[in-house]
Amino acid sequence: MALRAALRGATRHADAWLASLAHRPVRPGLSAAEVLARLDGPFPAAPSDPVAVIDALVEAVGGGLTATGSPRFFGYVVGGTLPAALAADLLAVVWDQNAALASLSPAASAVEQIAGRWVRQALGLPATASVGFTTGTQMAHVTALAAARHRVLAEVGWDVGADGLTGAPPVRVLAGADRHTTVDAALRLLGFGSRGIHTVAGDGRGRMCPDALRATLAATDTQTGTDTLTGGTGGARRVPTIVIAQAGEINTGAVDPLGQICALGHAHGAWVHVDGAFGLWAATSGSAHRRALVEGAADADSWATDGHKWLNVPYDCGIAIVADRAAHRRAMVAPADYFPPDPSGALDPVDWTPEFSRRARTFAVYAALRSLGQDGLRDLVDRCCELAGHAASRLAGLPGVRVLNATPGPAGHGVVVPLNQVLLRVEAPGGEGDRLTRAVTAAVTAGGDAYLTGTVWQGRAAMRLSVSNWSTTRAEVDLAVDVIAAAVGAARR
Repeated sequence: MALRAALRGATRHADAWLASLAHRPVRPGLSAAEVLARLDGPFPAAPSDPVAVIDALVEAVGGGLTATGSPRFFGYVVGGTLPAALAADLLAVVWDQNAALASLSPAASAVEQIAGRWVRQALGLPATASVGFTTGTQMAHVTALAAARHRVLAEVGWDVGADGLTGAPPVRVLAGADRHTTVDAALRLLGFGSRGIHTVAGDGRGRMCPDALRATLAATDTQTGTDTLTGGTGGARRVPTIVIAQAGEINTGAVDPLGQICALGHAHGAWVHVDGAFGLWAATSGSAHRRALVEGAADADSWATDGHKWLNVPYDCGIAIVADRAAHRRAMVAPADYFPPDPSGALDPVDWTPEFSRRARTFAVYAALRSLGQDGLRDLVDRCCELAGHAASRLAGLPGVRVLNATPGPAGHGVVVPLNQVLLRVEAPGGEGDRLTRAVTAAVTAGGDAYLTGTVWQGRAAMRLSVSNWSTTRAEVDLAVDVIAAAVGAARR
């Protein structure tokens, strides 16, 4: 049977790929143009044997694959894939469920409810909050901020779902200077526009300053001529306001003072949203210090995070969590006469996300959380943070290397970093630091033993080592540090 033969062939290739991760070069060996040249051609007129198609595809693209699942991959903030999550995701493809409707896939709907409950519990968020599973934090922002838009406008008498944004009262949006670019993209998709964002100053380490937020709120109150606390005088109404905080700055791992931000935002009647793509998972840590970083997160109105970062489920998986279930559902729901109601009365997963047709990505989330348990999730987060701290201490000891997000640790314990991110730079006199830093980043990645990514921090070139993979050990971290040290030495010669 062609189907089974193709699946057997794919399984052999999958086994070979997984077996190669421990030793293969982490970087791809081919460019996109080279892969295109291997694959490109006219659209075939006749059918082809499925097994031959798969074999040819693997042969053509193999050199263009980045080993993001490797324990030596430290680029961006990309986790690996836990064994149970990988197996569940493969089954999700085979089962081919459309997870939009409870009546269409009772199994996917049930698993989504359980996974959502477990995620809320793990992150310490309200048990009554609603949860939607999206493609990533980008769309989780869109989902949560759509709910925010719906409610803050409804509070001043405007139904954005029925009347749109044309003629609507303006919504002021405040976000930190070091916010992630996906926040701006989500706001653009929702019709706010990036020019309308009021940027709140940070503290130089990636955290929003509460005093700056207070001042920005007061300044924008004055600009609108409205008293946001009392509703104003002479018929003036409260200004619809959204404040966006961050748990885990992409470069430094810094976390905004969430409790203070929530208190300030709520004092002005604002909806407070938290971008916690990876940092929210600090709530699961066994370290009181790490848990304290996200203290106050539960006071927010909505949250966005990823499953394919620290939870180590396959791409793609984002999670939108909203305290106001009614606003969440009103912003997303799109009823149709041909949607049959679920006999049990369950709400449909499509009511919580922008997507109608979508894969059952929560099978992998459920499997990851069940396989780890609370203890395993805690150990995964803490191990990554401890390995990042180990890397930071070793890197800080290299001549000419500065770890930009480190602070002194306890006596005799090197330096510490907030979470799992290590931000470093090669320092040099005469303005050569940018050139050397970029050269070292390129050399490390080109070598294939480790994969780091470059960035820009406060106007200067830097590189980032992110420890997010469940399978990374101290051996891989030490190898990466050794490779960086060698590249620094070579760049200085």
